Amino acid sequence: MKLVVLDCDGTLVDSQNGICEAMAYAFTGFGLAPPAREATLAIVGLSLPEAVKALAPEIDDALRAQMVDRYKSAFLDIRREPDLHEPLFDGVAAAIEAFGRRDDVMLGIATGKSRKGVDRLFAREGWAHRFVTIQTSDLHPSKPHPSMLQAAMAEAGVAPGRTVMVGDTTFDIAMGLAAGTGALGVGWGYHTPEELRRAGAHKVIASCHGLADEVDAFFAGGGHAA
Repeated sequence: MKLVVLDCDGTLVDSQNGICEAMAYAFTGFGLAPPAREATLAIVGLSLPEAVKALAPEIDDALRAQMVDRYKSAFLDIRREPDLHEPLFDGVAAAIEAFGRRDDVMLGIATGKSRKGVDRLFAREGWAHRFVTIQTSDLHPSKPHPSMLQAAMAEAGVAPGRTVMVGDTTFDIAMGLAAGTGALGVGWGYHTPEELRRAGAHKVIASCHGLADEVDAFFAGGGHAA
């Protein structure tokens, strides 16, 4: 049995508009200049407190906590806007269904999203039955700490050599390497393929349409030990 653990934002769903709007709202509410869009996208994947700290390292812990709360409330409001659309990346739905029909693969999630955010996505897409383990920022240290992957493997009963982390950021790659699993980058997310390769990705997948085949090829080639 193999375990394929997927990141969420930037890997499965394109949520950049909501994330950038909410982060700008969190900053401007306290008289701070909002970060550039590129800076915000660069920290997608971190837990929210770590993301705010990376964008504004000079602020104190108390203000940071207030900004985190403001971000959360803003993001909930933004999600209610009828013109906000957070689509799946092209090919993601088919890849999840393809994996779900197999008896040699289990799916997991490891994300900086909250569990509520994952539950909303799963309800929208009807995915709850497809994933055997869901690890979120609510109960774990921020990526790239390996805690989420370690918990996913423990829940699924799968060893690191039979596990691969798939994500769009260097934080995902570093987490996979720290946990001793495979680490595959995706080329359609928020960090560039070059950044993912420099971080140590075993491979960068060009298109989500080839996700299942690329994962199979990775394991067939001996996985991360190859």
